[in-house]
Amino acid sequence: MAGAQSLSTFLVWLMATAIGGAVASNYYAQPLLDSIATEYGVSYGAVGIIVTVAQIGYGIGLLLLVPLGDKFEKRNLICIMTLISASGLLISGVSPSLPFLLLGTGITALFSVVTQLLIPFGAQLARPEMRGRIVGVLMSGLLMGILLGRSVSGGLSAFGSWRIVYFVAAVFMSLIALLLWKLLPQHRNEKRVSYAELLLSVARLFAQEPVLRSRSVMGALSFGLFALFWTPLSFLLSAPPYEYSNAVIGLFGLTGAAGAISAGWAGRLADKGRSNLAVILGLVIMLGSWIPLGFSPVSVIALVVGVIFLDFAVQLVHVSNMNTIIKLHPEQRSRLNAGYMTAYFVGGASGSFIAAHIYEDYGWLGITLTGFGLSLLALTLGLNGLHREKRSA
Repeated sequence: MAGAQSLSTFLVWLMATAIGGAVASNYYAQPLLDSIATEYGVSYGAVGIIVTVAQIGYGIGLLLLVPLGDKFEKRNLICIMTLISASGLLISGVSPSLPFLLLGTGITALFSVVTQLLIPFGAQLARPEMRGRIVGVLMSGLLMGILLGRSVSGGLSAFGSWRIVYFVAAVFMSLIALLLWKLLPQHRNEKRVSYAELLLSVARLFAQEPVLRSRSVMGALSFGLFALFWTPLSFLLSAPPYEYSNAVIGLFGLTGAAGAISAGWAGRLADKGRSNLAVILGLVIMLGSWIPLGFSPVSVIALVVGVIFLDFAVQLVHVSNMNTIIKLHPEQRSRLNAGYMTAYFVGGASGSFIAAHIYEDYGWLGITLTGFGLSLLALTLGLNGLHREKRSA
């Protein structure tokens, strides 16, 4: 890390922590839904809207707020968005009814896309020979936030009401915002662009950049597979023969921490100009992960092995894609990131949606066969996309 321009080791890890904390804010509610439904006296269906609002808010933020990173001074924008996201957590913590909780959730989700400003900003501040590794560390923060948000939430709620989770998170993100304001360097793009032009240019980048299109398809499929697995996992583990409690089920998120290792590895490969190799390895491992995952209903060891391989592969593909995309147009990194992450988010939301229906109708076998088929499709399209990139280079 010492080789990074304007980036100390502490600042890199602070940015990774900020990324993890921001994205985790969208997952705190999931293990708390039963307690929230009981306190407000509403149905599970009604309280489930919290998750939907978080997804919609994050998607809107990707489209409408992330491109602002190419227009306004980055340090101030990042700190303001972090504080607004923290205010949403505070609103959720004091909410007297479900509508107020939905309001707080929406505000938090909308501005939690600050993660997608921090990642390209870190890449911009890094020296070229260190860029891949730094992006890998920042992406590790993102993955750990996604995986550990549920575990942290369940653990904190054990000390009292579910509201304590939101209070602690609000204070934590406020402190993070203060540290970022003190330590991040100021940076503004020299070229001034109108907001309308920012939004239009995201669509224009998709039209003009085949690399962005192919990497977005790979990213959408990989995150869709990630969601396809994790969405119905609690159904599998709460049923016989496991019958695990919510607390134990939440601990399975820790097994996905292997993805943080692959993030650093993918970054180092990118620094050596071997990002495409990382993508191919990730897609192959992703396909193979569904073999042990298919035995999950009868073997917890197979489940753990499959989770490690799947999360490792998804992160390997994602970090490699990010390192490739941010090099296309350095002055438009926020917009490139917005476009890619929107596709990534759509893939994840689609995976979550179909997973519930597939599991309900066809059980875990349906999930496994769908996962294997989509992984095979991702590998085929990925190899074709990489071949096209190589020919046009």
